[in-house]
Amino acid sequence: ELLRSNDLVYLSFVRHVLDEAGIEFIQLDDHMSALEGSIGILPRRILILGEMLERAKLVLGNASLTIND
Repeated sequence: ELLRSNDLVYLSFVRHVLDEAGIEFIQLDDHMSALEGSIGILPRRILILGEMLERAKLVLGNASLTIND
């Protein structure tokens, strides 16, 4: 797990930055959030392969995005 957030704009930017860097990812819990009524209780998660973790953190840091470890 790279990160989790309820902020849809933040997640969109993270996905864009990862995509531009060629880092494959998957976003989970989109449907769970819809089931809860989209009130933002359940955060969505972005997962990447373990060997890409340090590169992903560097790329996101260069884009001024913070990751809570």
